[in-house]
Amino acid sequence: MKKKYLFGGFIIVVFLGLTAYLFTQSNIKYESNLSVVMAKDKTVKATGKWVKDKNYVINTADRTFSFYMMDNHGNEMKVIYNGTIPNNFETAQSVVVTGKYYDNCFHATSILTKCPSKYEGQNVQAVKTSTL
Repeated sequence: MKKKYLFGGFIIVVFLGLTAYLFTQSNIKYESNLSVVMAKDKTVKATGKWVKDKNYVINTADRTFSFYMMDNHGNEMKVIYNGTIPNNFETAQSVVVTGKYYDNCFHATSILTKCPSKYEGQNVQAVKTSTL
């Protein structure tokens, strides 16, 4: 009978621990000020724009992709991503990178790009239909 209670208690503790871990992983904050990102020691989602004046670098030997991003306040930081360049990176309006800042650069685990909408700047004309 005691073994049944110990096993049930163990399952409950594992469940609670897994729930707490998943909650902390999904509770990542967005940060648009890169100076705050550089000061934090936690995983964050940093938003900004790619600095096109400083070209990106693809290192095939290390399989890394690096670039500089800038926020609305003019702060810049170097981003290093272990992976390939996103397909639409060069046309992106803004970039969201998830990761941590250490060793004087942001080490990204994922990169999301926001591309310009194909509908922006187009005049949409309403078509009036008559009902009979």
